Amino acid sequence: MHIVLVGHGMVGHKFLETLAASADPELRVTILGEEARPAYDRVHLSEFFAGKSAQALSLVAPGFFENDRLCLRLGTRVVGIDREARQVLLAEGEPVAYDRLVLATGSTPFVPPVPGADRKDCFVYRTIEDLEAMQEAGSRSRTGVVVGGGLLGLECAKALRDLGLQTHVVEFAPRLMAVQVDEPGARVLRHKIEELGVQVHTQKNTLAIVDGEEATHRMQFADGSHLEADMIVFSAGIRPRDELARESGLALGQRGGILIDDHCLTSDPDIYAIGECASWRGQLFGLVAPGYDMARTAAKHILGLETGFAGADLSTKLKLMGVDVASIGDAHGATAGCRSYQFLDERRQQYRKIVTSSCGKYLLGAVLVGDAATYGELLQMMLNRLELPAAPEVLILPQLEGAVRPALGVAALPAGAQICSCNDVSKGALCEAVAGGARSVGALKSCTKAGTACGGCVPLMTQVMNAELARLGVEVKDHLCEHFACSRQELYHLVRVEGIRSFGELLAKHGKGLGCDICKPVVANILASAWNDFVLKPEHASLQDSNDYFLGNIQKDGTYSVVPRMPGGEVTADGLIAVGQVAKKYGLYTKITGGQRVDLFGARVEQLPQIWEELIAAGFESGHAYGKSLRTVKSCVGSTWCRFGVGDSAGFAIALENRYKGLRAPHKIKFGVSGCTRECAEAQGKDVGLIATEKGWNLYVCGNGGMKPRHAELLAAGIDEETVVKLVDRFLMFYVRTAGRLQRTSVWRENLEGGLDYLKQVVVEDSLGIAQELEAQMQHVVDTYACEWKEAVTNPEVRRRFRHFVNSEAPDSNVVFVPERGQIRPANPEERRARVIPIAASAA
Repeated sequence: MHIVLVGHGMVGHKFLETLAASADPELRVTILGEEARPAYDRVHLSEFFAGKSAQALSLVAPGFFENDRLCLRLGTRVVGIDREARQVLLAEGEPVAYDRLVLATGSTPFVPPVPGADRKDCFVYRTIEDLEAMQEAGSRSRTGVVVGGGLLGLECAKALRDLGLQTHVVEFAPRLMAVQVDEPGARVLRHKIEELGVQVHTQKNTLAIVDGEEATHRMQFADGSHLEADMIVFSAGIRPRDELARESGLALGQRGGILIDDHCLTSDPDIYAIGECASWRGQLFGLVAPGYDMARTAAKHILGLETGFAGADLSTKLKLMGVDVASIGDAHGATAGCRSYQFLDERRQQYRKIVTSSCGKYLLGAVLVGDAATYGELLQMMLNRLELPAAPEVLILPQLEGAVRPALGVAALPAGAQICSCNDVSKGALCEAVAGGARSVGALKSCTKAGTACGGCVPLMTQVMNAELARLGVEVKDHLCEHFACSRQELYHLVRVEGIRSFGELLAKHGKGLGCDICKPVVANILASAWNDFVLKPEHASLQDSNDYFLGNIQKDGTYSVVPRMPGGEVTADGLIAVGQVAKKYGLYTKITGGQRVDLFGARVEQLPQIWEELIAAGFESGHAYGKSLRTVKSCVGSTWCRFGVGDSAGFAIALENRYKGLRAPHKIKFGVSGCTRECAEAQGKDVGLIATEKGWNLYVCGNGGMKPRHAELLAAGIDEETVVKLVDRFLMFYVRTAGRLQRTSVWRENLEGGLDYLKQVVVEDSLGIAQELEAQMQHVVDTYACEWKEAVTNPEVRRRFRHFVNSEAPDSNVVFVPERGQIRPANPEERRARVIPIAASAA
């Protein structure tokens, strides 16, 4: 049988992968691709602007087309179908015969019929060639506009912002992402995107694009306003490419697209259509997962296997410009009699909504903006019709004191639950693979293909694997790496109990081999936590990663940032002057951090000791911004200045920061101290948070305002400062002892058996009888503190490693800055090549 596939995009290639599993020697496939390159990942296309190459985006495995049964012809345009002769006609005039024809022609970007839409530097956002053209235009532009505020439009806006352009989004509808999110969710999304510097213009109908006065283009809107930009990108939706079907007389859907049945067959029994070009029961699908389902369905039907396309769940979870957005099922509550529950946190800019059945027992849909951590759990509840708790609102409300949010747990999922939607892998299939010998995530990926597309299902897939291994009686190993058959927690105890002081000693007693990039930094961190030795001692230095090795955060251009400690955010006028003088002398970019400190960017490696010396002379110490250690203790001014303050938050914050500034931990730690319940220091979003009340201090722990936000939990209430210090000593040392590699306190707490009650028993009630021991260990850290910067600059051996070249004192000539807003920033690749307004680092 000869199959002709028209279109070699993501869906077309999934069709080929499914066919390739067949060993039928009579099966031959000719692939006619219009683009000049084989299938690549359009889902992650925006990563091209972040440096990902076209080759890295490719979906074609090495050697895939080294197969006599597959004939790939790129740069080939099909212009017609002769259904009677069963041939496709190419632009070159050559006919290609088929036994079965599969149309995977995809879609084309919709460009509104606006006069001027075809002007120079007006683009669509579809192919790598489009992105290359946008890069070229971006190098000579200042402003850019994206027409369209949907999923792809916001992805495109991120791309323009990454190009360094002042970016605007113009949307015809009253809100962003109107298909996926409701009005409150769209408001939060808009606010967060505008906070990132992207200007949003909704309810704008573009009438024409003409010459601009201050930019290349002027967009004229129906309400009389206008917007000027140097480049415009249209991302206002897609239209199915159904012209071949239309011209050959195949039936079409009411909204366009090639009409297909449940086997993806068109009105011609020899022709299939899959992906964005296909219309199934009046629906068009613009997501890759339904396209993959169609591809598998068509391939299996051709192979004579019983199969059928039953539609697709259009739930989506994305990170748009760093903002989590998720939409599940009936997000708008269109089902008759449904109920909805909504939670809006305007301070944190988070919105959550769930839609339930009229009886309140089943989840129908959800919207999550700003925090989509519960997306996987809610999706499985909806897909598998799992019963909701008696009070469904607990699924979206912050976890309140004494309330426990019900956890789904993989054990509750039926065998048919779909874990990987991209490759249609169920929980049952994963369990079968585990029982068949797949005992690692890598092995599961290889044999089931789960987690090999978007990767979003890998955490849930890992949970399924571990649960199934445990059910089979197989020990679930949490080994740090191949060199140590121990967890981080076990290694910490070995170091403590046996008094081990070096990596070599630990490796000789309890490990094997030479070590790796995983175990070396972890052991270095454990040694620092246990003994508080200088991290750049000769036996420790080679274990450190780049940031700890140079006691500064390495930036994308190879320079470093310097953050002097300002306890509690307090700094004298003389201190500010000293920081300013250092920044001016070395030509550094300066910025106030989110933790109330000054960050100095652009320091070359050989400048670091000189900069530190001048800051040390002015009374500053290392702020440990590079370390897995205490970063900051954020505070408000408290009762010292504020009329609402009931506690000296500034003074207490300074005392706490000075106490814990030398602690090395599994991950970074942040504190917040608020002088009253108005919470200006955002203490409930920190690893350790304190809020002053009339009765004393309330102590909160295990919060996180970062990548996976988590509300802190109340550990103790109404306590005095002395008790606070005791409990924080115990809490931090217990965390250091028992956390896993690179675990934030929030993640550690989520995995802590017994939860908050157990943590209270250990830390507050001393149920394990180790309180005095934990306090003593912390006191050792406090008593042995030494500023790492000072140690580095006064130790000749250590100081010698701060140079770019081993055999020369010369600076790195590749470090180039350009001026921006009166300061410097790293030159981008185009500026570096063109040497646009260069500032040599040596002149800084």
